[in-house]
Amino acid sequence: MKQTTILFDINETVLNLNVLRPKFKSIFGDECYTDTWFSMLLHASTVSLITGVKTNFATLSKIMLEALAGKKGIALSSDQIDDVVGGFSGLPAHSDIKTALAALRSAGFRLVAFSNSSLNLINNQIHNAGLDSYFDELISVEEAGTFKPSPAAYEFVASKLGQPKDKLRLVATHDWDIHGAMSAGLQGAYIDRSGAPYHPLYIKPDIEASTMDDIAAKIIATDD
Repeated sequence: MKQTTILFDINETVLNLNVLRPKFKSIFGDECYTDTWFSMLLHASTVSLITGVKTNFATLSKIMLEALAGKKGIALSSDQIDDVVGGFSGLPAHSDIKTALAALRSAGFRLVAFSNSSLNLINNQIHNAGLDSYFDELISVEEAGTFKPSPAAYEFVASKLGQPKDKLRLVATHDWDIHGAMSAGLQGAYIDRSGAPYHPLYIKPDIEASTMDDIAAKIIATDD
């Protein structure tokens, strides 16, 4: 096999954020603010990464929710904040996840959850989504004090797993994550969950598909 270990981004790639949409609609009047909030969260993590701000995804999630509410002139209660941020831990898996992970495990791959979320949150997310038996290991960038797509994040996971970077492949629905991983020497597999075109200036992976089952099949075929 060219790759023996497959890394999976978690939020949006494995877990479905759509269950948060009704919460945002009830607060902001439009479920599309779910995407706005998540984009703000990713932006804040990138700024924190570049400028050396020490924080974590949970803290940034709350700060960005309050910032979004402030921009819309909405006063959030602590219960509303807890409901949205707490909902992160109960996200369901996308419908194509379990069959795809089972196929990869049967083909002999080591499967690793790899996220910007804290390790405690990842553990809760994977457990609540019923995915405990599908992953061999759960790894958070928290331990390295960084965020993806920093090169340090991918260096860290390779060191943590004791694997050469070229033996690792990251599966993600975020083109910036794929680009970051491939820039650091990993392979990538892009699952198109949104329909948005892959960023034309980013490094493109050799595997792309719109379902995780197809991603798994292509990984298995490529690595035979």
